[in-house]
Amino acid sequence: MNAGCEKTTAFKMAGTSLRLHIETEDREYPSMYKLKLQGKDLENVPAELFTLRELEVLCMSPDRQSSLNYKLCNVPPEIGYLTRLRILLLDTNDLHNLPAEIGSLTRLEKLSVSNNRIRQLPPTIADLKNLHTLHLANNQFSEFPAPILQLENLKFLDMCSNQLRVLPPAIGNLKNLETLLLFDNQLSELPEEFGELTRLRCLWLGDNFLQSLPKSITKLEHLMWTPLLCPTATVDGNPLVNPPAKVCKGGLDEMARHFAQS
Repeated sequence: MNAGCEKTTAFKMAGTSLRLHIETEDREYPSMYKLKLQGKDLENVPAELFTLRELEVLCMSPDRQSSLNYKLCNVPPEIGYLTRLRILLLDTNDLHNLPAEIGSLTRLEKLSVSNNRIRQLPPTIADLKNLHTLHLANNQFSEFPAPILQLENLKFLDMCSNQLRVLPPAIGNLKNLETLLLFDNQLSELPEEFGELTRLRCLWLGDNFLQSLPKSITKLEHLMWTPLLCPTATVDGNPLVNPPAKVCKGGLDEMARHFAQS
């Protein structure tokens, strides 16, 4: 969006280069107090940041130019003071974990920590009951994080490019999930409960080790598998046998016929 069309108020923080912005015509985050940390402020997060209790959007993702020199190595536990946060962006840093205090951000709606080195999430993530969007792509998860299974309002989950081997049966608890991105993992099977995700409209399963799909996947009626119809579900790059990839591309009816005959 053209910044010249926005009505912006900026509040400078004394002793730092930080400015808190409110852009009343920002289409993505309208009338929300937002702050972006860049450069050296990522390396040494100013303590004054955590006094901004009205902050609603916080971006601590480095821009392309500064990411080679300045990255966030840890999220201070004081992040828990910012209880009005609704959007927290921490992508493309050098994070190995998130503090337990992140669970205090109970108004959080979107959390993005893709392109880091995170292996597990703190149990307190389960307290983020308003979270609807979670980006965890390109990290080091080998097990599906259990706290996510309690996020019943989650609509979007991106865990592409990790090392996930299995999905727990409790994945079926995420009944509001509309987008699930699991491209480029090490999944060898999916639980039968996968078919309980009946609101799914986008499913990426490409580049895994799947040899079979559960019969229940035919319950996911909002997915488009046929290449000619702009597919929203993909299984390319798997050694699929049951059903074969060709059958999957024929759509739900062909998959259902295959399962009925097998």
